[in-house]
Amino acid sequence: MNMHAAALAKAHRFDEPTSAFAGDVIEGLSQPAKRLPPKYFYDAKGSELFEQITRLPEYYPTRTELGILRERGAEICGILGQAAALVEFGAGSTTKVRLLLERCRFAAYVPVDISGDFLNAQARALRKDFPTLDVYPVTADFTAPFTLPAPVKAMAKVGFFPGSTIGNFEPDEANSFLRSARKILGDGAQMVVGVDLEKDERVLHAAYNDAAGVTARFNLNVLVRINEELGGNFDLAAFSHRAIYNREHHRIEMHLVSRKAQTVRILGRSFAFRAGETIHTESSYKYSLDRFAALARDAGWRPMASWTDAAGMFSVHALVSGA
Repeated sequence: MNMHAAALAKAHRFDEPTSAFAGDVIEGLSQPAKRLPPKYFYDAKGSELFEQITRLPEYYPTRTELGILRERGAEICGILGQAAALVEFGAGSTTKVRLLLERCRFAAYVPVDISGDFLNAQARALRKDFPTLDVYPVTADFTAPFTLPAPVKAMAKVGFFPGSTIGNFEPDEANSFLRSARKILGDGAQMVVGVDLEKDERVLHAAYNDAAGVTARFNLNVLVRINEELGGNFDLAAFSHRAIYNREHHRIEMHLVSRKAQTVRILGRSFAFRAGETIHTESSYKYSLDRFAALARDAGWRPMASWTDAAGMFSVHALVSGA
C-alpha cells in the first residue's frame, strides 16, 4: 500500500466489516473476469432501493412469495416447531416475516443482516407491534458463521431465508450456505426457504431490466459505496446496467458495463477497464422443484413440503436438518 492509500485508510478508520469490503473489492476487481459479491449491494441506500424494486410491476418474486405465505401460511406453520426461535438469514423488510409471526407461535425472533442500522430500525418496529415477542437482532454477514444470542441457544430453531436469495449463490456456495445454516441452527432444526423457479425468459428479462431504471440504480449503488467508503473514483456515468439470462446455467446475470476504456483507482490500486468490459455483480439462479430438493439433500437437509403459486412462478420449501 502506498502512502496515499495508507493515509486514506487511516482517514476512513476502517472497522472489520469495511476492511472485509475493501479486501473483497480489491480481490474481485483483480480477477481476469471482474466481479463483486452481491452482499455489498445492501447498505442503507441499497436496501432502500431493493425495497423499491420489490414494488415494481415487472418484479414478480416478492408479491408471488407473499401470496404463497398468505395463502399457505397455516399449512407452513402447522409443520414448524412451536415455541421455537425464528432465525432470519439476511433480514430486510419485515413484511414477509410478519406473516409467519402472526400465524406461528414463535418464542423469539433473531434477524441477521450485514446492514446494522436498517436491521435495528426494523427490530424496533417489530418490538412495538409484537410486544410479547423477544427480538434479538444480530449484525453479521449471514453467509459466514456467526453466534446466536445466548437467550435462544437452548430453544428449538427455525431458519427463514425468503426472497429467492438462495439463487444469488453459485451452486457450490448455496450448498455451503445451507450446510453453515444447519450448523448454526443445530440438530433437528427446520428451515423455510424461498426459491425462484424457471420460467419464460421474457418474464425474467423484464424483472431485472425494469422500465423505471430502479434495478440499474441498485446495481450502480455498489460503485457509490466503493467511492464513499473506500475512496474510489468510479464515474457512474461511465458504467451502465445490463441483466441477461444465461440459459446454460439457468441464471440471470447482472453486470456493470464500462462504456469506455478507463482506469479506476481504489486505495492506491489502479484497475483498467476496456470499453465493453463488465463487472459481474450478481447471479440469480432459477431452480426446478426437483433440483432444489436435490441441493437441499446434498447439504444435509430433508425436504418436508413445498408450495407454489398457481402459475408455478415461485416456491417456498420447508426443510428439516438430517437425512
